[in-house]
Amino acid sequence: MVEELLAAAAAVGSAAVVYVAAAAKVVKQYEKGVVLRFGRLRSGVRGPGFTMVVPFIDRMHKVNMQIVTMPVPAQDGITRDNVTVRVDAVIYFKVVDAAAAIIRVEDYRFAVSQIAQTSLRSIIGKSDLDDLLSNREKLNQGLELMIDNPAVEWGVTIDRVEIKDVSLPETMKRSMARQAEADRERRARVINADAELQASKKLAEAAGVMSETPSALQLRLLQTIVAVAAEKNSTLVLPFPVELLRFLERAAQPGPQPVQEQPARRPPAEEQRAQQPHPEPEPVQQALPYSGLHVHDPHMHEPLDAREPPIREPAPAPHVRDDDAGTAGCI
Repeated sequence: MVEELLAAAAAVGSAAVVYVAAAAKVVKQYEKGVVLRFGRLRSGVRGPGFTMVVPFIDRMHKVNMQIVTMPVPAQDGITRDNVTVRVDAVIYFKVVDAAAAIIRVEDYRFAVSQIAQTSLRSIIGKSDLDDLLSNREKLNQGLELMIDNPAVEWGVTIDRVEIKDVSLPETMKRSMARQAEADRERRARVINADAELQASKKLAEAAGVMSETPSALQLRLLQTIVAVAAEKNSTLVLPFPVELLRFLERAAQPGPQPVQEQPARRPPAEEQRAQQPHPEPEPVQQALPYSGLHVHDPHMHEPLDAREPPIREPAPAPHVRDDDAGTAGCI
C-alpha cells in the first residue's frame, strides 16, 4: 500500500513538473508576449520576465520591440527627366503595438519591406536626377511619410529612411563629368579674366606713377633683377646701360620728313603726244676712225692698220608713189 502511494505521488509530482515546465515562459527585456487562448487575444500583454500560461490552451507570441534595420533592395526606375537610375535604401523601424503587429498583419517585417520598395519606386518616378543626387534630405522625408502612413495601422512606426546609393549608366556618368568639367573651366576663365582686369587697372596706375618719376622704373628694374637672381639657376646679361637705351630710343624716333616737290604738269596736248608710240630709229653703223699709225698688238695676228675700215652702206632712197609725184608736180 505504501509503495502504491509512493508511486502515485511520484507520478503526480512528475505531471506537476511537466505542467510547470510547459506553463513557464520567460520574456526578455526587449520583448513583449501576446497570449492567445483558444485563438482569442488576451487583454493583457505580458511584460519582460517570468510568466505562466495554461499549457495546451494558451499560446504566447513574443514580439521584438527593438529598432530593426532592414535594407531595401535596389530598385530600377526612370526619373521625371527620363534618366534610368538604380536606387537602394535602408529603413529603420520598430514595433510600438505588439498586439496589432500580431493580429492586424501576417508578417509585419515582410509587409514593411514591400511597402518600402513600392514607395522607393514612386519617389524615383516623381523626382529629378538632380534631386536624387543633391537633395536627398527632402526625398528621405517624403519616403518616410509614404511608408509610415500604412505602417501605423500595423503597430509599426518608421524611425528613419535613408537613400544609400544612386547608380547611373556609364554614358550618363561621362556626360555629367563633361558638364562638370565645362562648368569648372567656365568659372576658371571668368576668374582669370577678372584677375586680368584688376591687374591691368593696377598696372595702369603704376605706369602713371612711374611716368612722373623715371627713377622709379630703374628701381623696379633692379628689383626684378634681384628677384630673378634669387633663384640662382639662370644668367642675366645687361649689355647696355639703361640711359644708353633711352638715348637710342629717342634717336630712333622719326623726325619731320622733307616735302617732295611735285613735277610740273605738262599741257594735255603734250601729254597725248608723249603717250603716242614713236617709231624706233634705225641703228646707225658708225665707221671706225681710220688712222695711219702702225699699231702692233702681240696678241693679234695682224696689225690694226692692216684692217680696212668698214664700209657704210648708203641708206635707201625713199619710195615715192606715182600719185604723190603727180600731186607734187601739180602743186
